[in-house]
Amino acid sequence: MRLYEPVVDAARRTPRALAVDAPDGRLDYAALDELAGRYAAALTARGVRPGDRVVLWSPKSLHVVALMQGCLRAGVLYVPVSAANPPSRLARIAAACTAALVVTDKDGAETAAEPGGQAPACTTFEELLAGAEGVPVPAPVTGSPDDAAYLLFTSGSTGEPKGVCLSHRNALAFVRWAVDELGIGPHDRLSNHAPFNFDLSVFDLYAAFLTGASVHLVPEHLAYAPPQLLRFVADHELTVWYSVPSALTLMMSRGGLLERPAPPALRVCVFAGEPFPVAQLRLLHGAWPQVRLFNWYGPTETNVCTSHEVRDADLASGRALPIGTACSGDTLHFGEAEPGRRGRELLVSGPTVMLGYWGRPPQRGPYATGDLVEPDGEGLLEYLGRRDHMVKVRGNRVELGEIEAALGLHPHVREVAVLVLGEGMDARLHAVVVPGPHSEPDLLDLKRWSSERLPSYMLLDSMSLVGELPRTDNGKTNRRLLMESLQADPS
Repeated sequence: MRLYEPVVDAARRTPRALAVDAPDGRLDYAALDELAGRYAAALTARGVRPGDRVVLWSPKSLHVVALMQGCLRAGVLYVPVSAANPPSRLARIAAACTAALVVTDKDGAETAAEPGGQAPACTTFEELLAGAEGVPVPAPVTGSPDDAAYLLFTSGSTGEPKGVCLSHRNALAFVRWAVDELGIGPHDRLSNHAPFNFDLSVFDLYAAFLTGASVHLVPEHLAYAPPQLLRFVADHELTVWYSVPSALTLMMSRGGLLERPAPPALRVCVFAGEPFPVAQLRLLHGAWPQVRLFNWYGPTETNVCTSHEVRDADLASGRALPIGTACSGDTLHFGEAEPGRRGRELLVSGPTVMLGYWGRPPQRGPYATGDLVEPDGEGLLEYLGRRDHMVKVRGNRVELGEIEAALGLHPHVREVAVLVLGEGMDARLHAVVVPGPHSEPDLLDLKRWSSERLPSYMLLDSMSLVGELPRTDNGKTNRRLLMESLQADPS
């Protein structure tokens, strides 16, 4: 099966069933099928061919979803890029995947057209469709389930974004497992809290389409607006919620979740992307006692590869919540133990493991996640943290090297190291800066600089100035000493 087939099937079986509820309107399955076909025709008319890449730089909308489907039908890889990404980062992504086309909305087109801007040439959704007037809708491209379907760009250690290449099989192996595990059916109403460039959105869209359910897109401006999010859950009578834990803890601390009656329709709540503090999870369970709670784990390169349904024993244990056991048909492996370090690196093989990074050799053998884990007495995996400098901040995957690369371009920065201070919901990005001669950048200056090169979730929270960075014996930045000095003197 290929990822466009569920919408085609649903349009044939239940054409009037609601498929997508978005900030710009609603589409039933027949209308989504028709619009996706028009986009496939439009891509063909533009000369986009199977295997080409099309970048989608726009807030979430009906047209973004339909164009994703149109790309799949045309055998084209879609590359979602959040509208929060500045034009310079969009340009790097478009160049990295040698995009045949960059599609945006009206606001994006105006930004891209600004004099001196760094955005690549863009076309709007309206322009794309207008160029296909009278063009017949082509038959969907057939091929192997192992063909590439889409690229998700993540933070790269060299300062350049990395394109994770996923196939139809990769996505559907996870989605089919998830549908069975959660009992998703045509009467379910799924949330879509994550942006489309975040792998959480794969479940939201394709679990709905696979079962003929509906997916309700949370607008970007509501994503971290706690009272409005709770109203969204109630007003849309959602039955399944999926987000990073920070969205849920915000709804508890600032949205009134704990003071309101539980949403009567909600039956499943899934969270992933960062650890959920057990103390906060107890409060959520107390407020939503009828809701099944799941902790899912997996990097973008594997999507969800372990799962754990929260039990009363987990809430009473006083230990971190397990990430559970293997799922989605994947197999888990473990690296060699390192002296003096708890846990072993988790490696994953199986049907959800990516094809590889775009422009690099294909993935061979188990994927090394870089995460350290350890089984408990029941065989459930406990997540211990990262082996390297890839971190999770506010639910987003952040490569500290990419932030350092951007800050290192600032004319008043000689050297910089970025660290994460605090844990869980309190984690924040801190830069230790060696200033250039006769100049000292301030935090506002660095934030402004970064906002032109990085998405908002990679912006600094704090900074400090030093004369030199500490070094290891081989000349690398000694992050351990740097962290120790910051913890000793947090000012």
